[in-house]
Amino acid sequence: SSCCQNSLNVTVIVLMIILSIYYSYRRAFNAAADWCNCITIFLVFNQVIKTCKKMGIQTVAVHSDVDSSAVHVKMADEAVCVGSAPTSKSYLNMDAIMDAIRVTGAQAVHPGYGFLSENKEFAKRLAAEGVAFIGPDTHAIQAMGDKIESKLIAKAAKVNTIPGFDGVVKTAEEAVKIAQEIGYPVMIKASAGGGGKGMRIAWNDEETREGFRFSSQEAASSFGDDRLLIEKYIDNPRHIEIQVLADKHGNALWLNERECSIQRRNQKVVEEAPSTFLDPVTRRAMGEQAVQLAKAVQYSSAGTVEFLVDSKKNFYFLEMNTRLQVEHPITECITGLDLVEQMIRVAKGYQLQHTQDDIPINGWAIECRVYAEDPYKSFGLPSIGRLSQYQEPLDLDKVRVDSGIQEGSDISIYYDPMISKLITYGATRAEALGRMEDALDNYVIRGVTHNIPLLREIITHPRFVSGHISTNFLPEVYPDGFKGHQLEADAKRELLASAAVLYIAAELRSAKVLGTQSGSPMDGAKVEVWGALNLASPLLPLTINGTQRMLQVTHSYFKVRVLSKLAAELNSYMPEKVSEDTSSILRSPMPGTVVAVSVKPGDTVAEGQEICVIEAMKMQNSLTAVKQAKVKSVHCKPGETVGEGDLLVELE
Repeated sequence: SSCCQNSLNVTVIVLMIILSIYYSYRRAFNAAADWCNCITIFLVFNQVIKTCKKMGIQTVAVHSDVDSSAVHVKMADEAVCVGSAPTSKSYLNMDAIMDAIRVTGAQAVHPGYGFLSENKEFAKRLAAEGVAFIGPDTHAIQAMGDKIESKLIAKAAKVNTIPGFDGVVKTAEEAVKIAQEIGYPVMIKASAGGGGKGMRIAWNDEETREGFRFSSQEAASSFGDDRLLIEKYIDNPRHIEIQVLADKHGNALWLNERECSIQRRNQKVVEEAPSTFLDPVTRRAMGEQAVQLAKAVQYSSAGTVEFLVDSKKNFYFLEMNTRLQVEHPITECITGLDLVEQMIRVAKGYQLQHTQDDIPINGWAIECRVYAEDPYKSFGLPSIGRLSQYQEPLDLDKVRVDSGIQEGSDISIYYDPMISKLITYGATRAEALGRMEDALDNYVIRGVTHNIPLLREIITHPRFVSGHISTNFLPEVYPDGFKGHQLEADAKRELLASAAVLYIAAELRSAKVLGTQSGSPMDGAKVEVWGALNLASPLLPLTINGTQRMLQVTHSYFKVRVLSKLAAELNSYMPEKVSEDTSSILRSPMPGTVVAVSVKPGDTVAEGQEICVIEAMKMQNSLTAVKQAKVKSVHCKPGETVGEGDLLVELE
């Protein structure tokens, strides 16, 4: 395009928590800008920096003190520290960020995924300084950022909406009254919220009261706005969203859908594009309604309109996110557009280069969100630590990893626990899923607990493979929680034989063991294991009974002990460690901050009664008693930081 001939000398500042490099399989559109400096404020990933580099735009990273060695800081041309680790003192500190803009002379800001990305006050302050905001204008941010107002606008734009109360719920008792009028179950959610924070499902009056309390507290903590709304909860729905792109000249497109139904605690875990569920007629209807809504608020940038879809393909407006979504790479894969580049073009005032008929669905893309979480605890409670070893599976074909960490990076309690977005692409869904399975097997993460075992189980589960999914997938498939992969007899033999081979290799202090055979101690069956074993490598490719396998020696999957004959005999005399009586003690299941303690020594608590509340990475978790008992002692108080496993309360 002619705009590519313009002189480029733009500086960008990137605000981030956990960062990411940007890579796209196909880029079909070129853009440019003639700003002198540009500041980018980003939440989780730094694709912005990579795209800016491609466009010849200089970048400046803003960061907290604990992120001074982060990848995005190293990638940018300049870096400015805007405060200490707590988000209120750094990434939400508008004064410090505005100072950084002035010092660097930046002329534009990309707000990223969160924090100030949907903050109208921040956008207004930028406009007052003559700094461009790479996103929609303040009217659209305000209209769509307030879930109450956005629902009214959606109704007026003839967009399907969920039945509910179209006002602000002020007290817990008012919430109960409204919930009774709507009819249970209901969804309580933050008016200014997003990302699953400030949301609770209530099935009765007591859960409504509790949900009101937690949702308002989370909303205040995450968004600085504790207003709540209540609407009918659609049981067993799919969560399908439409990507939109609009310019400042009245043009708007829908870029197909993303299926985001695999969730835990209302936060997405696995996404794919397109959806297995939508037919062309429903896809077009959803896309056209999404564009109607965008035009109703004169939207100009990339944005996402989220819908709930029931089993009969009825769809209802959920919310509009006036920012770049975490899962946007899968849309890029099937359409060929670089969405960050398109946002920069629109912000500079250029018209969209394409019409609706130009937007394809080419192939299939899957995204897994890799978190520093323990998947065996409520499908993922945060884990912190330092990455002692880290290796992304980038040597595999059509695999993209958007991450901003490296070996040695710290995962702290201050920010979102996401490590990366792992994306695979294929001509068909089966091809994309097969690549995802290989990518997860070849992903090396040491030093923190992570959710790759859960991700692998999800993408290989028959229900997911068949496309029979909903937002209730995880609790339905794992009603007692995720327990890890359950090995069948043949797989167990292979695992034991492989462990024996590694044991022999270690005993012989040899780097390679070729043509090793091991008999399984279970039933004497023969298992043949072939491979060149480099015991210093985190990945060990083996051929087991003629099938290629990738083996990782880690603490995250299966615990296997290989003993010599003498050690095994002596081991039989060792006393077994007695498990701790967890019914009488309450330990913190995750690192975090104590928000509230509801009991004191001498109190009698009932089974299921709340004992304390722990906040971790902006999510509040209520810890309850597992039996009726008297409180013996309390070892924590509000405001204290606790680690995983720390003793909180003892019961008699």
